Amino acid sequence: MSREKKKENISKRAILSIIFFVSLGVLIFSGYKLIRYKLESDETNAEITALEGIAEITEIDDSTSTNDEISSACQISENPDCALYWKYLNTPLIDVNLAALKAENSDTVGWLQVLGTNVNYPFVQTADNRYYLYHSFNHSYNSGGWVFLDYRNNKSLTDKNSIIYAHGRLDNTMFGSLRKLLTSDWISNPENFLLRTKTENSSELWQVFSIYIIPTTSDYLQTSFYNDATAEAFFKTLKSRSTYNFNTSVSGSDRILTLSTCYDDSRRLVIHAKLLKSRES
Repeated sequence: MSREKKKENISKRAILSIIFFVSLGVLIFSGYKLIRYKLESDETNAEITALEGIAEITEIDDSTSTNDEISSACQISENPDCALYWKYLNTPLIDVNLAALKAENSDTVGWLQVLGTNVNYPFVQTADNRYYLYHSFNHSYNSGGWVFLDYRNNKSLTDKNSIIYAHGRLDNTMFGSLRKLLTSDWISNPENFLLRTKTENSSELWQVFSIYIIPTTSDYLQTSFYNDATAEAFFKTLKSRSTYNFNTSVSGSDRILTLSTCYDDSRRLVIHAKLLKSRES
């Protein structure tokens, strides 16, 4: 065998060895990531179950009108969805033992439910919007993070736009199950179009008016406005983006709740809901 041929064979073996070890490294790293994801997922699910027990969630009978009043009001209304609207208004609010949750984590500021999904968690707030991207409710490191309120927002959700974030986990924890809002099964049931929150001083009911996927941007994350006119223009922009027409009006006097989560590496899934009713605790 010629010297040139031997050199060529040695070069080929070297290249194959490099490819092999690089592939092996990728395989080992991918396996580690999968195992880590599974462990963190199990930890998150166990924590969710424990927190539901601590929270002692109950419904508040908060009916705003009788069936006769609803029937009478709808007879004179031009809104074909009048009965559904009144049904929303008579949806029970929730009460939650926030004191017990605060004993577990002093960053706790409230509880969030999104009907028709798995979202039924306490949400927290700290001095920035980074810590709970990588830490669980119990402060342990977890790439699944937790559900948290924007650090700029008032804890009582009284800002014009209160924003809650969480990762869109593929195991459907955190905001992963919000992908259901894009399906015909979820949209076909108008009773799903509600969110319920409990904060230290009040319980709230919110009605979804916009859902969309958008390239990563911060233009929907404005929390305060010069006046109601600028707020209304902002809200109408959010409504116009919706992939589904909820036939829900929104004005500058409204308060809205925004849920923001990752849809993929370059896009966000965003949900906006307006306040329907609030009851002080």
